[in-house]
Formats: sequence, C-alpha cells, structure tokens
Amino acid sequence: MKKSHPLRRVVLAGAATVSGIVLLLSLKPSSDPGSAQAAGAGAAAQEAAQGGAGAAVSGAITGDASQTQYGAVQVRVTVSNGKITKAEMVQAPKGGQSDQITADAVPKLNQAALTAQSAEIDAVSGATFTSEGYKKSLQSAIDKMKASAGASQGAAGAAPVSGTFEGDAAQTQYGAVQVRITVSNNQITKAETVQVPKGGRSDQITADAVPKLNQAVVTKQSPDIDAVSGATYTSTGYKQSLQSAIDKANASAGAQGSGAQEGSQAPEAPKAPEASKAPEGSGNAQAGGTFTGDAVQTDYGTVQVRITVSGGKITKAETVQAPKGGRSDQITADAVPKLNQAAVAAGSADIDAVSGATYTSGGYRESLQSALDQAGG
Repeated sequence: MKKSHPLRRVVLAGAATVSGIVLLLSLKPSSDPGSAQAAGAGAAAQEAAQGGAGAAVSGAITGDASQTQYGAVQVRVTVSNGKITKAEMVQAPKGGQSDQITADAVPKLNQAALTAQSAEIDAVSGATFTSEGYKKSLQSAIDKMKASAGASQGAAGAAPVSGTFEGDAAQTQYGAVQVRITVSNNQITKAETVQVPKGGRSDQITADAVPKLNQAVVTKQSPDIDAVSGATYTSTGYKQSLQSAIDKANASAGAQGSGAQEGSQAPEAPKAPEASKAPEGSGNAQAGGTFTGDAVQTDYGTVQVRITVSGGKITKAETVQAPKGGRSDQITADAVPKLNQAAVAAGSADIDAVSGATYTSGGYRESLQSALDQAGG
C-alpha cells in the first residue's frame, strides 16, 4: 500500500484534449481520468470555446464501471467537437432474465444519451438497476470529457510520456483482472498483470494466456489485441484494464504543463509544500472535482472509494463498491459511514481501521489513497 500523505494543493491545469494528448504513438486513448461534476456534455465544448484556452473534445471516452445488483454497467461515448455522437455499453448484466432486459434497455438508453447530450435521461421501465448504472457510468464519461475540454492547447507540445501506469481492475466472471504498463518515451516497453483469476482451472488458463496478452500489447502498442483462445473472459478483462492504463498515461501528458505528471515516475517539477492548508496567496490552483479510486480486492469483496474535493480539501467520501452478502452487509453498514467521516476529517488516507472491519478498512484506505493520487494528493 502506498504511503499515505495529505492532499496537496498543486496546480491542476486539467488533462489535455484527446487530439492534443495522443502522445503514445499508435495507442488509442479513451480519455483523461477526469474531474469536476458535469451538468451536460454539450456544455463542455461551450466552456472551452468561451475560455479560449481549450479546444472542443473529440475521441472515445470510457466511463467508470458502475456496480449494480445484477452486474456491472459501463458506458463508452464517442465525442466529436464536444458532442456525443455515439453511446455504447462496454459492460452489462448477463445471464438469465438479465440478457433480455439488457437487450431491450441498452438501445433505448444509448439513444437517450445522444438526444439529451447529458446523463439526465429517464430510466427504462423494467430496467431500473441497469438504467441507474448506465447513468452513473455515462456521467463519469462526461466528467472525463469536461476535464479534457478545460485543457490547455499548449499541452500538445508536452514532453514524451514515461512512467508506470496501473489500469483499473476489471471484474470478470472468474475474478478481477488488472494490468500495469511501463512506458518509455511514448512506447509501451512492458505489460504485466497485477490481478488475475485464481484457483482451479483458472490457474492454468492464466498461466497460458497472460504471457501472450502481455507480449501482444508490447507488439501492437494498443489495446486492440486478439483474445487468447480458451481465455475469453480473462482477455476481455485484460483489455479493459489495459485501456484504463493507457488513458492514465495519456492524461499524464496533459498534466506536465502543471508540474504534476500523474502516474509518472519521471522527475517532477517543483510543487507546493506538502500541506492541504497551504498559505493563502501562494498562486497555486486548488484541486477540485470528483475522483474515483481504484477498486481494491479484499477477502470479502471489492472496496472502491469516491471523493469530492473542493478548494484542495475532501468535502465528501463515499463507497462505490463494498463487500455484500451475509454478515458483510452488517459490517459494511457500520464501518463505511465511519470511514467516510474519517476521510473527510483527516483529509488523507491516514485513518484508523474500524474495529471488526479490518479487511474493509484496509481496502478502503488503499482505494482512498488511489483517489487522492488522482487528485494530486
């Protein structure tokens, strides 16, 4: 687990526009890992044009996966000059009646997103959970698009990207898959798995598939790699996490102009003193927006934290995912509010574990630290 430290007030100039930050050669970025709650997709382009500092966004942007009672929902939007031109589902509930509900609801939700140009869309009758998950993931994609729209045009001339970037964990039917890439001067030089399905036949499948997937990434320099025969679920999860890592690498290019290169291990420009309460008038912009930490696997389930930051301070903390079922429901209901309150009070991931919820507390702190890292903490 990363060493905890207070959220710093650093210059967050925003991530670069998709067209301006494609520094990873043939890599296909989806977006910048975002910030700032969005009211609608169309507003992003207008704000950029009015400010004169950024260009309208174009490209594919993948929202965060939203967990529902029946499975994960994840949305990808294609944007052209600040407008959503296509919406599609990357993940949707599967199996039994879910297949029928998904087949009926998703086309309607996709069309609604295009029409509304925002996440303010009506739920599809009979698909309440899927609709809610869709809207959350769509909002996440719009948030990322808005972050791109506020970027500086000058970021296109940023230095080549180098560093290690860890993708979000992708949940599959047989377990989580998470990928880490090492980038040197815009080239992926190494790909490796942080998490893979384990146990029983999964061990054999993983041992066979992962080296092939890793090699394919370095060869193609893109997430557009073929699935390994006999490892469809692992391959799909691998590609999703890989895309997330590439997104973060591209986002770091836009942050270089602010002196805060997210995720990079290259030397950083001078920063403000390490304190969430830096002296007034220091000239540093304060971190603001919503940041979702990485999903952390525990012995009893996944824990994932989202924080809202305003003026360089955590104003809200909430769990996106928490262990469920049996006694976990009771433990989660008791521990999570305490952990959320502690995060706001401490302004960092240096918080005490809740008695009787050691695993949940540990996962919470790891995910919280990840969210703070994204915020520049």
